[in-house]
Amino acid sequence: MTPPPPAQGAEAPGEAKGLVMAPRRAWLALVVLLGGVFMSLLDTTIVNVALPTIRTSLDASEATLSWIISGYALAFGLVLIPAGRIGDRFGHKWVFFTGLAVFTLGSVLCGVAQNDTGLIVARVIQGVGGGIFFPPVTAFIQLMFAPQVRGRAFAMLGAVIGVSSALGPIVGGLLIQAIGEETGWRWIFAVNVPIGIVALIAAAVLLPTGSEGKKLSTDVVGLFLLSASLIALLVPLIQGQDAGWPLWTYFSISGGVVLMVMFALWERSVAARGLEPLVPPHLFSRPAFTGGAILALVFFAAFTSIFFTISILWQAGLGNSALEAGLVSVPFAVGNIAGAVLSDRLAQRIGRSVLVIGNGLLSLGLVALFLIVLLVPTAELTSWELLGPLLVAGFGSGLFIAPNARFIVATVDRAEAGAASGVIGTMQRVGSAIGIAIIGSVLFGNIGAITGPQDVAAAFGQAATSALAVSAAFALTAFALVFTLPKRVSL
Repeated sequence: MTPPPPAQGAEAPGEAKGLVMAPRRAWLALVVLLGGVFMSLLDTTIVNVALPTIRTSLDASEATLSWIISGYALAFGLVLIPAGRIGDRFGHKWVFFTGLAVFTLGSVLCGVAQNDTGLIVARVIQGVGGGIFFPPVTAFIQLMFAPQVRGRAFAMLGAVIGVSSALGPIVGGLLIQAIGEETGWRWIFAVNVPIGIVALIAAAVLLPTGSEGKKLSTDVVGLFLLSASLIALLVPLIQGQDAGWPLWTYFSISGGVVLMVMFALWERSVAARGLEPLVPPHLFSRPAFTGGAILALVFFAAFTSIFFTISILWQAGLGNSALEAGLVSVPFAVGNIAGAVLSDRLAQRIGRSVLVIGNGLLSLGLVALFLIVLLVPTAELTSWELLGPLLVAGFGSGLFIAPNARFIVATVDRAEAGAASGVIGTMQRVGSAIGIAIIGSVLFGNIGAITGPQDVAAAFGQAATSALAVSAAFALTAFALVFTLPKRVSL
């Protein structure tokens, strides 16, 4: 996830009502906040390499594997905006504390889950917790740091986001390799528990109290309609392939579209009555912002689905270990970190071109991955063939992810920056959920009948080719949408 940019108004929240803290304590508090961010975003990718062992251990269905990732991302995204509003009203400290406690509880439940349903529910609880405690992180950076050092704090947040997402598959592979496939997958969740407990104690001691006292949005109907519409769309995308696409799946998708239209109409009605809607509809009256919001959704659908596909291919198709599947992602992680380090500097020098280059490199890398998996016999495929495309795609992703939200938010008035950044954060997580839902349906739908051991690699290779083609199509669509953004913004 991209950190929401600092508000661009004449008077940012931190300048208006900053929290009086000694600099040393402010930086210690930031360490606590970034520890929570690291855990929550590590869990978006760490689980990818564990999917085949989870499937064997719990006798889980193919749809369950998609739900484990999509359920987390969807829950995370849906609570971002309400959590931010609650923090504005009642203070961010205890919102962060509550979210971290819920996330830690969800980690416990994931680690002890006895069946696939229990694991999905636990992952949703984890996602809710992560979505609750993420908005206070950016709010605290605004409040605790003076303008002259705030940029450094946001840069550290961006670095943690990039590194945690990139390291997830590697850390997951190491844990499963060290502990064993039967129970190793449980430890990728259980390892959060002691870290979470220490972070809770540190948060209670180090984080400052205080309330902004803003009016709390009561748009519960809007939240219900948005949640219901996305669930109605995602459930058939994830379950449809397993169920053979029965009639209810088409009714559910149609119902999801209707609910989304109802949500848009409801938000307009809330705004017309002078109340505060969940998502300010006037933001989408600006074509550039609408294009940017769709860009955020499509880009995250593209890059978060890559390792879902590669992990399934590498382990279930080629019979490699979880560690080997995790190590495949090393070039992407290295490229991602390198791109993130350069992104802000390049954004200041060349403006929107850094996003064009980043998205172009991601698209190039995914198209190359698709062609390699298509042309190289699957049984002969090694990590060396994927090294170059993954390095290029990772570098492009790193260039894009850090500055993209600021360019999107720059398409609206400065006074609307906070609301716009909340919408963009939600679109990113929803994009991740939709991407995994679609890619999972395509991947498992194209495996087909496997008649013998000799057919396994070929069947998974064919399925992975189709899935990577969809990921590449997402990336190319995102590339076209980049040009809707302004050429330059104040960074």
